[in-house]
Amino acid sequence: MACLARFLVVCLSLVMILAVARLPSPAEAMGLPQPPPNLNFTIAVEGVVWCNTCRYAGYVKSMDSSPLPNAAALLQCRRGDDGRVLSVWNTTDADGYFLIQADWQSTPFKSKDCMVFVPVSPVRGCSVAVIPRRKGATLKFRRFVPVSRDELQARYSAGNFTFAPKDPAKC
Repeated sequence: MACLARFLVVCLSLVMILAVARLPSPAEAMGLPQPPPNLNFTIAVEGVVWCNTCRYAGYVKSMDSSPLPNAAALLQCRRGDDGRVLSVWNTTDADGYFLIQADWQSTPFKSKDCMVFVPVSPVRGCSVAVIPRRKGATLKFRRFVPVSRDELQARYSAGNFTFAPKDPAKC
């Protein structure tokens, strides 16, 4: 019986060693491809701007919100050590979606140096910022998008920006 127990322990140990040896690298575990070393990167940030509780065109019942077209979104990057600032604007489409592409200007900045802001709502009746309330949104890496044969774009998400009316009865 003791011999059988030792045999089982040895077999389980071998299985564990083989399983650990086959674990993916940290980059593979996150699902991120390993970029070639001489590849150029640009960044882009996407997000959506909503009006909560108002039933405008494109209203989404499950969110109780409508997309806000023509909202101005700002990507702003600041580097503290030398005071460099990058500001790139774009506006939302009919679905409230924005895509800000920073191109080559963003290379001296890291994603932690950047935030996205939607300073005001384009709709007067939906002007109270709900999400995020005070500061802008931080960038969250989503995926790499090929731009050309030797260039990738790092695509980040700023998430949702939500405004609401001061008085929900006045949408």
